[in-house]
Amino acid sequence: MPQTPSLQRAVSRRSLLRALGGTAALGALAGCGVQAAYVQPGDRAGVDLSATDKRLNWANWPLYIDTDDDDSTKRPTLDAFERSTGISVDYVEEINDNDEFFGKISPALMNHQQTGRDLIVISDWMCARFVRLGWVQEMDRSAQPNVAAHLDPLLRSPAFDPGRVHTVPWQSGITGIAYNRRKLGRDIHSVSELWAGDLKGRVSLLSGLDEAFALLMQGNGVDITRWTADDFHTVCDQVEKNVKRGQIRRFTGNDYTKDLVSGDVLACQAYSGDVIQLQADNPDIRFVVPEEGAELWSDSLMIPDLARHKTNAERLVDHYYDPEVAAELAAWVNYVCPVPAAQAVLADSDDEDTAALAENPLIFPDATMRERLAIARDIESKERVEFTKRWNSIVGL
Repeated sequence: MPQTPSLQRAVSRRSLLRALGGTAALGALAGCGVQAAYVQPGDRAGVDLSATDKRLNWANWPLYIDTDDDDSTKRPTLDAFERSTGISVDYVEEINDNDEFFGKISPALMNHQQTGRDLIVISDWMCARFVRLGWVQEMDRSAQPNVAAHLDPLLRSPAFDPGRVHTVPWQSGITGIAYNRRKLGRDIHSVSELWAGDLKGRVSLLSGLDEAFALLMQGNGVDITRWTADDFHTVCDQVEKNVKRGQIRRFTGNDYTKDLVSGDVLACQAYSGDVIQLQADNPDIRFVVPEEGAELWSDSLMIPDLARHKTNAERLVDHYYDPEVAAELAAWVNYVCPVPAAQAVLADSDDEDTAALAENPLIFPDATMRERLAIARDIESKERVEFTKRWNSIVGL
């Protein structure tokens, strides 16, 4: 089983929403009439060649799967699937940004054409768009016993995909607060502490709307599974006020880690997976799920409309929900594992460092932490243009 990965491997999978990137794409759809882009349930399935064509095409993010320590071209968990099933997987690391990938494959999907991909991995807030537009197929859970048995109950029924019939989490994470305990000289327990006087000019927030808003709402006591427009504008008012008084140093993408390490920022919105990597080199960096709660998010697997190898793709998804396989992947990527049963597998490892991962609450949240985690209701298409314009005017995008 792989050792704890190095910082080089810890590239965050959360994209930042640049200017009106994804909004512009959706606006174009709306201009043509969203219903024109919508695909009816009966028109989503293509001819499945899985029985005779033992292959599939899988699009994923870079550095988001285990690789052999001595040969980066080998992917142990994926290689094992190919050996056991005889299915060849064309694995392409082509997703670098949710909006960019949306723009790449949306023309085919809205025109009811094949994308050339049987399986894709995108963030849940973007998955919500695909589900609403009817651009992905339901998975056959009868063919996925591992998913049915082992998917984390916290992740089973997000608002955008009740029952997870169209999506299956690949990896999950938590958006919380990271801080430098030694330089700050105290602990942080709540979102409101980001606005404390001793942090003036030393706070950063995430620039992407979809990444930032939920945690800030939770700081106001909002149930993010059913937040309202008023909740959103209240957050914007607060952030705007703290920008004007110099509390917020800047808004960032994934580069917030550099500011935290250098000490330019003492506290920031952060992703749990990133902080695990930072702590390997600097134990003074802490991650907290605030008392008010934190957002649990996922990057999820989906099968696009007209995929040629749907059954093969479903088998691959189920392979990664075998606890042994999930444990091997979790030991490499260090995000929140969507398969709780993998914790016992890691705990039984003969390797001391690997076994220690089973006790890391940022990979396997403990009961107390789990009570404070929630999946946010996504921003609906009718809200997105207005909300993005307001948020970007504050952030300066």
